[in-house]
Amino acid sequence: MRAGGKFKIVNDVTFAAVADTQRYFIELAYDGTKYHGWQIQPNAVTVQELLNKALSTLLRQPIETTGCGRTDTGVHARKFFAHFTSQPSEGGAGKELQQFPLQGVEGAWVRGLNALLPHDIAVKRIIPVQPDAHARFDATLRSYEYHIHFNKDPFVHGYSWLLRDKPDVQLMNQAAAIMMTYTDFSCFSKSNTQVKTNNCKITKAVWEETARGIVFKISADRFLRNMVRAIVGTLLTVGRKEIEPEGIRNVIESKDRGSAGTSVPACGLYLTEVKYPYLMIAPQPPEGGAIVGARNFK
Repeated sequence: MRAGGKFKIVNDVTFAAVADTQRYFIELAYDGTKYHGWQIQPNAVTVQELLNKALSTLLRQPIETTGCGRTDTGVHARKFFAHFTSQPSEGGAGKELQQFPLQGVEGAWVRGLNALLPHDIAVKRIIPVQPDAHARFDATLRSYEYHIHFNKDPFVHGYSWLLRDKPDVQLMNQAAAIMMTYTDFSCFSKSNTQVKTNNCKITKAVWEETARGIVFKISADRFLRNMVRAIVGTLLTVGRKEIEPEGIRNVIESKDRGSAGTSVPACGLYLTEVKYPYLMIAPQPPEGGAIVGARNFK
């Protein structure tokens, strides 16, 4: 049946019933401290590499995942999506697991993957989707947070950046509001990146004070490589009163990475949300599972 005229949801199905759909979304979270980012790299351990190996072992077939984006070395993810395609299994673990209902964190595949993966990578749920659903290209919104603390604390080391002097949060929020009126963020992008456009639509950019320090929250339809860390570094120059809030205009309009601030360390950065027009972002899918439609269901 059609839901909202845009996508298809089929309730009360089991893995056995959806085995022929082949395409799945997988939601996971990870501590990026020990990894060289998400994407597979030669001579470096990445999250994608370990997830592919775990899926291939569990399903007894070669599995390759496609992520919703690529996080850099040391960046964390509270919510990350990837998709993979699985061929129906004629025997062994794959066939046995297909007999279990899809029940979020209680699902057999979720339990199996978490048993195979290291402690700093956690699978939350696996969702059967239509064959053309795409974790990267179908995402309509992504959100990040950058955490900063002001007092040395061994219990947040590696998960927040220690900054000795508190910047002016009000000035940084003024600059962030100005930044949201622009769309071309070439000045915050790494050079020599293979993208068709440097335009991004930022829908949220705000600094908030916390018990330990401050956190920057930003949401957009897409992000450029190194963009969030470069934005944070640039806004901090405003917070230190090195430039006026209006000075952010000159930085952005220059389209020159050299005009922006220094990128802050990766340890404080978290991917916190990824949204899709056809995917209900909830702790668990409906009981019995669901097939969620993709772009061709309009």
